[in-house]
Amino acid sequence: MRPITRSALRPYLCPSCRSGRFAGRRTFGSKTDQIPDVYDVVCVGGGPAGLGLLAALRASPVTSKLRVALVETQDLKKARAWNLDSDQFSNRVSSLTPSSVSFLQKIGAWEHLATERAQPYQEMKVWDGETDSRITFDWSSETTPFEDLRTVATMTENANLVRALLSRIAASGDENLSIFSNTTVSSIENGSEIPDGPDLSAWPVLSLASTGAAQSSQPPTRIAARLLVGADGINSPVRRFADIATEGWDYNRHGVVATFSLSEPDPAPFPVGTRTAYQRFLPSLGGPIALLPLPNNHATLVWSTTVENAAYLKSLSPKAFLAMVNAAFRLSMPDLKYMMGMERPASDFEASHESELTWRLQHTPQNPHTPPMVNGVQEGSVASFPLRFRHASTYISPRVALVGDAAHVIHPLAGQGLNLGMGDVASLSSTIEYAVTHGMDVGDILTLERYTAERWGVNAKIGGVCDTLHKLYNVPGQGPIAWGRSLGLEVIDRLPFVKGFLMKNAEG
Repeated sequence: MRPITRSALRPYLCPSCRSGRFAGRRTFGSKTDQIPDVYDVVCVGGGPAGLGLLAALRASPVTSKLRVALVETQDLKKARAWNLDSDQFSNRVSSLTPSSVSFLQKIGAWEHLATERAQPYQEMKVWDGETDSRITFDWSSETTPFEDLRTVATMTENANLVRALLSRIAASGDENLSIFSNTTVSSIENGSEIPDGPDLSAWPVLSLASTGAAQSSQPPTRIAARLLVGADGINSPVRRFADIATEGWDYNRHGVVATFSLSEPDPAPFPVGTRTAYQRFLPSLGGPIALLPLPNNHATLVWSTTVENAAYLKSLSPKAFLAMVNAAFRLSMPDLKYMMGMERPASDFEASHESELTWRLQHTPQNPHTPPMVNGVQEGSVASFPLRFRHASTYISPRVALVGDAAHVIHPLAGQGLNLGMGDVASLSSTIEYAVTHGMDVGDILTLERYTAERWGVNAKIGGVCDTLHKLYNVPGQGPIAWGRSLGLEVIDRLPFVKGFLMKNAEG
């Protein structure tokens, strides 16, 4: 934990200091001791987690009067102006659980979301590419034939969510709110006691620098935070300042993403309008492939595979890439391994992968739970990112809290990454609200204990389950491990109360 000088002395900052009335006073000495601009909460990071926290604080009558600030390196004007045609989708898409949707509705952000670009799905089909054991996640066992199935999750683009959160924050007004866009944190340090001024020795003080073009109003050079929140990603500078250790490892895997158009509507005879997500585990290729529904007969891909396979897939022509994705849901593991080793086509007019898939499908029995064929890939949507596991030893330090990827990064096979971040934000905003209601210091370590007690164990459990599943489903062949995992899937699929328990836990 970072060293703090006199952290227990005079943690309270008087109202006159908060308003900066001493800023104009003359100080003595060769060193400039100008009082920083003081905020109750400063959040570093303008992604869904950081913006979600600001929106939650602004939405609550209890915390709406707190002086809050957000610091973001990127240009948030571009995020506010983000717009795509109805048949174009970003490849950065997340699956929101019902609890995340409820939280967004509670803070008033959901009404700002472009819901025509969000796609709920009511069931998820998962199966093993080695043994063909399968499980279907839906709420059919808890609904009558006359009810619509409950939503398993809702797909939406991250950019759509960010824009909605920015709109919700803007709707709350400008009072006690500062958003520093195009701004980087050049340093964070403990403050100091200022002669004839406040004692900031236990407070994080941030030095800000503009990263964009000249701004009409430059941000203050230094700002102090009663509570500093790190929502600044896996390489969090806030976490580094707080001297919070992390444990974890790299999986030596990449997640390949892309946006597709489908050849036909997702088949769902009953209830009408039901959409399905598909995931197939491919142990011999390094991980699962998932096809998740988007509006207007589109879908998004997340294919977890080895670094070499990811590079190969990204190098293929669009037709060859489509053939590989269709093959991954339909062919046997030996056939897939053969196709993954084929020479890359010299041009998109060479249909070697397509021809190979057509021939092999004629000799491969087809399962009824495969998704519709993909027939088009959106230009520029094929990309990849490294898969890692990280978990912070704690989420708090005196006057510091971590949320989202700054606190934990997990394997994406369960689609829980963003949802864990939303859970962090809901818990931390509730902790701050409780502190304000009871006259407590929002940055005090005893105040923040409530937040870490609520979230650390939950996130560790989900991250551990995802890590175990990744390892379990990366054992190829038909040995005892493959037999055991197949038996587990079949048993769970036949026990509705067990499957329902897992789904309720996945909801958050």
